[in-house]
Amino acid sequence: MAFSRTLTAPLVISLLLLHLAQSYQKVITSKVESPSPQKIDCDGACDARCQLSSRPRLCKRACGTCCARCDCVPPGTSGNYDACPCYANMTTHGGRRKCP
Repeated sequence: MAFSRTLTAPLVISLLLLHLAQSYQKVITSKVESPSPQKIDCDGACDARCQLSSRPRLCKRACGTCCARCDCVPPGTSGNYDACPCYANMTTHGGRRKCP
C-alpha cells in the first residue's frame, strides 16, 4: 500500500507538469505565428476620403476618430461602407451615421 502511494504522487505531479509545459508551448507558438497588426495611416486615408467634402475639416475629424477605432477607412470619397463594417456601424447619439 505504501509503495503505490509513493509512486502515485510523483507520477501525478509529473503528468501535471508535462501538461502545463505543452500548454505553455502552444501559447508561445500561437503568439509567434500571428502577424503583428498593420496600422493604417489614418491621416492619409482621411485626406483621400474627405477631399471632396463641403466641410473638409469636420469630415477629417470625424473620419480620424472612426479610423482610430476601426483601423480602416472605406475606399473612395463616399459610400463603399461594406469594405469596413465597423466604420459603417458607428452612429452618433442621435442615431445618424458618425463616419463620413
